[in-house]
Amino acid sequence: MKNYFWIITIVMFLLTGCSRSVSTLESSRPNILVFLADDLGYGDLGCYGNPIIKTPNMDKLAAEGVRMTDCHSGGTVCSPSRSALLTGRNPYRSGFFYIAGGKTHLRTEEVTIAELLKARGYQTSFWGKWHLSRLEKNRLNQPGPGDQGFDYWMATTVNAFDGPKDPGKFILNGKPTGKLDGWYCDIIVDRACDWLENKRSKDKPFFMEICSHEPHTPINPPAQYSGRYDNRRTDELEKKIKYGGIGRPKKDISANKKEFYGTVTQLDDAFGRLMDTLERLGLKENTLVILTSDNGPETPVTFEESLGQWEDPIRDKCFGTPGELKGMKRYPYEGGHRVPGIAVWPGVIDKGSVSDVLFNGVDFLPTLCKLAGASVPTDRPIDGVDAFDAFLNKQVDRKVPSIWFYPNHGDTYFRMPQIAMRDGNYTLVGSLPKKPEPENLKEWFSTNDPVTFELYDMSIDPGQQNDIAKQKPGIVEAMKKDMIALWREMRDEGLAMQQK
Repeated sequence: MKNYFWIITIVMFLLTGCSRSVSTLESSRPNILVFLADDLGYGDLGCYGNPIIKTPNMDKLAAEGVRMTDCHSGGTVCSPSRSALLTGRNPYRSGFFYIAGGKTHLRTEEVTIAELLKARGYQTSFWGKWHLSRLEKNRLNQPGPGDQGFDYWMATTVNAFDGPKDPGKFILNGKPTGKLDGWYCDIIVDRACDWLENKRSKDKPFFMEICSHEPHTPINPPAQYSGRYDNRRTDELEKKIKYGGIGRPKKDISANKKEFYGTVTQLDDAFGRLMDTLERLGLKENTLVILTSDNGPETPVTFEESLGQWEDPIRDKCFGTPGELKGMKRYPYEGGHRVPGIAVWPGVIDKGSVSDVLFNGVDFLPTLCKLAGASVPTDRPIDGVDAFDAFLNKQVDRKVPSIWFYPNHGDTYFRMPQIAMRDGNYTLVGSLPKKPEPENLKEWFSTNDPVTFELYDMSIDPGQQNDIAKQKPGIVEAMKKDMIALWREMRDEGLAMQQK
């Protein structure tokens, strides 16, 4: 009988242990922390293969959870990606054909993760770069984080173009702070840590979104960080770094690379302090932490982009890399939107795991709503799906292909494709017809469909080096129909939104 007792005990223990992740998902509502870096490339972290930049804290995060190899931002540039993350909708639907400005902003009628989780009892806070509306009070009176579901917030409208040292444009719960001492990433992390320890309601779960300025331009880290990379070893290693197949300036900007590398390490240190605070406060065990980026890495300005008509010297410090991927920030190729993605939830997500399952920026809303017990809006198209299984390296059921669009602007339309769509292992890249010189950009964009296509098998060619469109005409034809339908639907919804 004793033997039977121990057999039953062991079996029950194993069953309980194996089902812990399932029961946790069903009965526990975790705290949720999303850390969004700015212009951090797929290949910019040590755990993603960067041979130069030291990122021990982000690497440690990957060792404690899952490192995703097929994680994507919802857009190929700043504001669109941020809109996608908060709303679960392709940013074109919300009128984000380019970055926020003028009439382009996140509308009050959009429903955000923060609003949905707040309604389920979560306390919500936002820290850092907003870039979805103008926060400074003026005649436009556009909604800010407080209007979009965040209980407590400290944000800047865009980047710290007066910094990143001693930024002076932060707004705290609607009131300007004036100049603050320190660097942008340190300020938002230290304030967020103070909120966690001293200002939040301890009896409620929390949802935090922390959005760094770094490593976006302007780039100006403390000398203690840039100095680590001012050496011959760095010089030699940088010669092997790839930049998405996109041209670099002919002038020598190599002396600037230490500034970029130092900035990423500075950001990593700030992130480490945030994680230390979670652990010290006993919050780590029931907090889902997700680290990612808003798009691929920025490029220095070249003649191809500016056509010799303008310059942007601060971008000469851009040395981010998409690793082996094609394209950079703004490009619909993989390097423009495949980004680092690391998720940790102790006891639920396996330590040191790797997931090759696609997770898209529009998946944040339905995924986090499911965990929080919140309902996903049914009165509008939601393009994301509950993709928590991607954190477990399990397949995610998608009934509609994932799609990314270029930012429609005068310095982009002529030098890149406009659309990329992923369905299973295949990515179809589509280009609109060449714009006639006299035609208005908006008219051209609003009245044309893609007419030329590239096809890539991502399972064997993630770097998109081998266009197989001619070898697979049947696949191109089938995917083309879906691409054109989604292009028209999402573009036209956004055009209608901008008319309001």
